[in-house]
Amino acid sequence: MKIQFTKMQGAGNDYVYINAFQYPIERPEEAAIRLSNRHFGIGSDGLVLIMPSDTCDFRMRMFNADGSEAQMCGNASRCIGKYVYEKGLTDKTSFTLETLSGVKHLSLTVQDKTVKEIEVDMGQPVMTPAEIPVLLPEVDEVIDYPINISGFPLHLNCVSMGNPHAIFFVHDLSEIDVHGLGRIVEHHPIFPERTNVEFAQVLSREEIRMRVWERGSGETMACGTGACATVVAAIKNGFCNPKVLVHLPGGDLHIRWDQESGSVLLSGPAEIVFEGEMEL
Repeated sequence: MKIQFTKMQGAGNDYVYINAFQYPIERPEEAAIRLSNRHFGIGSDGLVLIMPSDTCDFRMRMFNADGSEAQMCGNASRCIGKYVYEKGLTDKTSFTLETLSGVKHLSLTVQDKTVKEIEVDMGQPVMTPAEIPVLLPEVDEVIDYPINISGFPLHLNCVSMGNPHAIFFVHDLSEIDVHGLGRIVEHHPIFPERTNVEFAQVLSREEIRMRVWERGSGETMACGTGACATVVAAIKNGFCNPKVLVHLPGGDLHIRWDQESGSVLLSGPAEIVFEGEMEL
């Protein structure tokens, strides 16, 4: 079967997007592995299916490069906002998206029929260890928790934004072995469902620099849920104000933790890289 695909990126977090209204994919786990391969496929951090929903305007299913299904991705959600509007699947500039981590609300900034920026209401962060999940039952929240990982004394912060995140604040991001530590933490036994891993350097009360090791994909250029989780952890530690600019290798994301509603809001651009047709 030949399928039409669109390669998109949000802050360098790149996925292959398929309109599953038109092209239902029977074995998306296998498709994700093949399409994500940067030598023998299209090349991406994973596969995103845009699908019909019984409860929302659209439904998203997303699969990491290793074929595992993820609950949520902030950058992918923003790219979906651009896709469905510019492809004529909706004329709304505000709509709902069904994900495995619940309903997300998207708001688009449109200029000359082009989506310039997308804000996603990511919902409230989850801090309870059992719900993240992380196996540290003796604490109510995992914030600045001292832990030794492979001989490295670190301070662990755990937040779920619909998917689990382990955040470490460091003095100098350039000195951190993101691949080595990221892989170890992802598979650490205290994380029964594995975890995404963020290493963050606080630059000021309004700015953070961050690198991310994503569960099932390795290091990526950006992670929207990871940026949100990192800002939440920074605020809980007293490092930052509720509105933070997060610098990632692939670009910048604006994160705001609304203190009234409790929701974390993620905004930034999304871009179409290229489109094509592939035999699947």
